Amino acid sequence: MKGRLKGLWGEPRPILKTKEEIEKLRRVNKIVMEILLALKEEVKPGKCTFEFEELALLLCEKKGVKPAFKGYRGYPYALCVSVNEEVVHGMPRKDKYLKEGDIVSFDFGAILDGYYGDAALTVGVGEVSELAKTLMKATEEALYKGIEKARIGNKIGDISYAIQRHVESYGFSPVKDFVGHGIGRNLHEPPEVPNWGKPGRGLRIEVGMVLAIEPMVSAGSSEVEILSDGWTAVTKDRSLSAHFEHTVAITPRGPEILSKV
Repeated sequence: MKGRLKGLWGEPRPILKTKEEIEKLRRVNKIVMEILLALKEEVKPGKCTFEFEELALLLCEKKGVKPAFKGYRGYPYALCVSVNEEVVHGMPRKDKYLKEGDIVSFDFGAILDGYYGDAALTVGVGEVSELAKTLMKATEEALYKGIEKARIGNKIGDISYAIQRHVESYGFSPVKDFVGHGIGRNLHEPPEVPNWGKPGRGLRIEVGMVLAIEPMVSAGSSEVEILSDGWTAVTKDRSLSAHFEHTVAITPRGPEILSKV
């Protein structure tokens, strides 16, 4: 569940987390990724996208977490399922089936002991095109390029620039209308973490920050539009889009990925 871009760099101070809070965030984010990987294993042609919603809810119950997105700002589902040109916030549907060659992004969040987890990944359905493979590869690589810059003394803009530069080196476009974000006792906290920007700009990165870093990348134009359901964001030129996300804690030793199994 992504934040909309509100205005670069002029935002409230981040809410720094204690070691104990980071441990709680690690627990919930690990569960989020376990659920995402379970969904990934079920991806195949002919699968109805609503089945992934049902599985996500079942796994939430089994693991003792509450789905974070369901009811958040009126969103009706636990899971975002975005297919092909859908960038984010695609809704699970009983009448939509995955086809050979599609790519599908799962964005999922959970709550445990009052703390939020958030992560995303993109998966190919069966055999996909070389363009789709390259887009997913570039987007996931860009995520780790951004994480590498999430270090004490750097600025948020250093993360943003690393993502943008890597994506554009492939000839792709970072989506600019949606951003990563701080996370903790709230799903969205300051600061915003755009996927484009200039190095050395924005808030200075400090110990105790916890950031959801999430490149959303288009194979074509960076422009998006919202469909009539009021949620699903698609590329304006209907080019393919990919999305990867990790929740990352800033520690004295460097960035630590909390949403890692």
